[in-house]
Amino acid sequence: MIAAGGDPRIVAATGRARANAPFLAMLLDREPLIAERLASGFLASSPTIAAEIPVARRLRLERRALALSVAVGDLAGILDLTAVTGALTAFADRALDTAIAAAIVERTPGEAPRGFAAIALGKQGSHELNYSSDIDPILLFDPATLPRRAREEPQEAAVRIGRRVVELLQARDGDGYVLRVDLRLRPSPEATPIVLPVGAAIGYYESQALPWERAAFIRARAAGGDLALGQGFLDAIRPFVWRRGLDFGAIGEIRGISRRIRDHHAQGQAFGPGYDLKRGRGGIREVEFFAQIHQLIHGGRDAGLRAPATRDALARLAVAGWIDADAADALSRAYTLLRTIEHRVQMIDDRQTHALPKGEALDRVARLHGLSDGAELLAILAPHVAVTARIYDALDDGAPPALSQDPVKLADALAGFGDVETAVRRVGAWRAGTYPALRSAVARGALEAVLPILIPALAAAADPRAALLRLDALLERLPSAINIFRLLEARPGLAALLAAILSHAAPLADALAARADLLDGLIDSTALAPIGDVAALAAAMREGEGAQDYQGLLDHVRRVVGETRFALGVQIVAGAADPIDVAAGYARLAEAAIAVLTEATIADFARAHGRVPGSEFVVLALGRMGGGLMTHASDLDLIYLFTGDFRHESDGPKPLGATLYYNRLAQRVTAALSVPTAAGALYPVDTRLRPQGAQGPLVVSFESFARYQREDAWTWEQMALTRARPVFGSAAARAALSQIVADTLAAGHPGRDVVADTVAMRADMAAHKPPGGAFDAKLLPGGLVDLEFLVHTVQLAHRTGFDPDLRVAIALLAGKGLIPADLRQAHDLLTRMLVTLRLVAPDAAEPGAATQALVARALGLADWRAVVATFAATRQEVARLWQETSR
Repeated sequence: MIAAGGDPRIVAATGRARANAPFLAMLLDREPLIAERLASGFLASSPTIAAEIPVARRLRLERRALALSVAVGDLAGILDLTAVTGALTAFADRALDTAIAAAIVERTPGEAPRGFAAIALGKQGSHELNYSSDIDPILLFDPATLPRRAREEPQEAAVRIGRRVVELLQARDGDGYVLRVDLRLRPSPEATPIVLPVGAAIGYYESQALPWERAAFIRARAAGGDLALGQGFLDAIRPFVWRRGLDFGAIGEIRGISRRIRDHHAQGQAFGPGYDLKRGRGGIREVEFFAQIHQLIHGGRDAGLRAPATRDALARLAVAGWIDADAADALSRAYTLLRTIEHRVQMIDDRQTHALPKGEALDRVARLHGLSDGAELLAILAPHVAVTARIYDALDDGAPPALSQDPVKLADALAGFGDVETAVRRVGAWRAGTYPALRSAVARGALEAVLPILIPALAAAADPRAALLRLDALLERLPSAINIFRLLEARPGLAALLAAILSHAAPLADALAARADLLDGLIDSTALAPIGDVAALAAAMREGEGAQDYQGLLDHVRRVVGETRFALGVQIVAGAADPIDVAAGYARLAEAAIAVLTEATIADFARAHGRVPGSEFVVLALGRMGGGLMTHASDLDLIYLFTGDFRHESDGPKPLGATLYYNRLAQRVTAALSVPTAAGALYPVDTRLRPQGAQGPLVVSFESFARYQREDAWTWEQMALTRARPVFGSAAARAALSQIVADTLAAGHPGRDVVADTVAMRADMAAHKPPGGAFDAKLLPGGLVDLEFLVHTVQLAHRTGFDPDLRVAIALLAGKGLIPADLRQAHDLLTRMLVTLRLVAPDAAEPGAATQALVARALGLADWRAVVATFAATRQEVARLWQETSR
């Protein structure tokens, strides 16, 4: 009878449990207090069990009460799937941890559970444990800290503890059991002890682990015993699980596992009575595999995708755009229903089964769920199983036919390359494993899979021969080509973009040869969108995985800069962005790197030397960096300064005077920005524009800098200041430095012949640094350097129009009638040409016919003839204006 305030759903669910599930009926008889509560319409809380009861029995009684309460709450619809699996997992964690502590105390009284850890895998790891499930922990120990008896070897002690843990959890008596324990997910279970030394386990996963083990560790967590030991192990093997490069090989690896499961459990594949809810086609495992495949592909680069729980993973993948939102929703709903019915099947007899029974037994499962019979149950399951199978099977769809090995047919396929004989020979050499990257059977298999996609893309490129030869050079230099092949196979659209890069941009092809994973960043459309502001870029550099320590940060920033700089170059090749916008992106990227690495270097330096009270380090950018428009190959022209009194001393364990402090710090900053690490190079840094050049100190105080600029600076140094822009330091320090620069430029050096000085400087530059080629937009007469000299000479002669951005400076001077307003157009054309040719014609020679069209598009002109004519006319006009100014 329902008590006042009781829930009729609980009463109905209790009745269905007693009528249809022998195991639940037995629990209702064995737990009369809980049964009474349920019959009144209330879920029961966990009973209080006397502390003096032995651990194993206490846990069995807790499990029995939990099994009954959770089952009825589930059947009544009061506990959803998340609440059910969360309650079951929380108990499993507590039981495992309790068993470890008890096993250690039994052998070594008074010892804490240290040096022994349980790593939860599978559904326990993701807080999704089944109603009647085993747990699959990996047991680890630390030989240095594990409690053990006198003269007992650590390995021997660990195994004995492990056996006792299993016994406490798994042994049955009249009260049932606690948990089934399966230790076969540890490395080489047929040959290894049940508890592994943590160092040996790390070594195994770093060097010998199998593909399925990567997927298993998506859901791994430290669940019992020494949690710090367990977490340290997981941190150590994280790079094994989450590979930084996009790993499309995961599709083939996990699909292979899925096919083997289907073959092994063939009887449960067909939907109907006897269908395997877990392993059948369209079942639970395929939803999990679908999520895990995409997590393994993308989770190495996006830590936000590493959700252990399946439905959470699907949601995050959809939000990130890696899977279709409708597919994610359909799979999540299917997973919820399949898991719920799986629980019903297991509630019948507390058996770890996943198969729908047949006949009357299927009707019983249906009635337990609140349905009339098995036919109605199959009807609600069928559409979810079908949509899951369709979505999962689509991972294998669309493979093109293999490229023929027959020389004649191969020659036909390669006809678009012009020099067919060379193309046939190159492809044949790849297939023969000529290069180290192609010598393994796996690599050649990946090559064969991608050739039907790659060859047509290369043939359709603007310059097929150049694309083929650059791809050949790339393969010759790569240590491994497997991931790049698998990426192209999985994302065929990237093949055309790769072909364009190889056709036009040798610097980008060289970057790919050094880091094939740069191609990963092009997988979605955001790679061709404008990059963020300095703050957003700096945040990405600070927050990446591996950036927690100083050396890790140096590597991470280099990776981010390399990837972003590559993507910016690709925007020009793809015609997705104005080269001037790309140039501004290069500058924002460099400014973010300066900010992140400088602040990190200061913090690292301060550990030994402290900080100088009332003082700070400031960075002033000049040249293209100062002007905010860089090229792919620009270096950084920097001046280092500090605020405050040079007589002060730092406050650290190893104090230094301010001048020495900042000079040593500046050396560290320069190294952080320029020295190559394992992740590659960053930027060349040029500090020769500082006061007194290479003969002066690397860092000067604001006071010294201002005095030098007032009294001793040469005209060329004042010219450099016209592009000066503070890029690191507090807002107050930047404002103060900007004011020093503005005051210096406004005051000038009366009595100096600015025009004569600048003319002499330009002639000296021309003599020592001639143009690199016929299309050197920077150094040719009338090129960008002449335009810059023209603007800066007018600025210094008239002491007006100062702004580090040349486009703004031109507008200011034109507004005063000092230069023609259309000089802005000349600046923009020359800048676009310089930025573009740094990528597609670094030698400044005339590019090939195919690349000429790309340059015309980047400059907004009709064709190459228009490029040549406009370039000549622009240079002529700039040269004329420079000559007039320099008279």
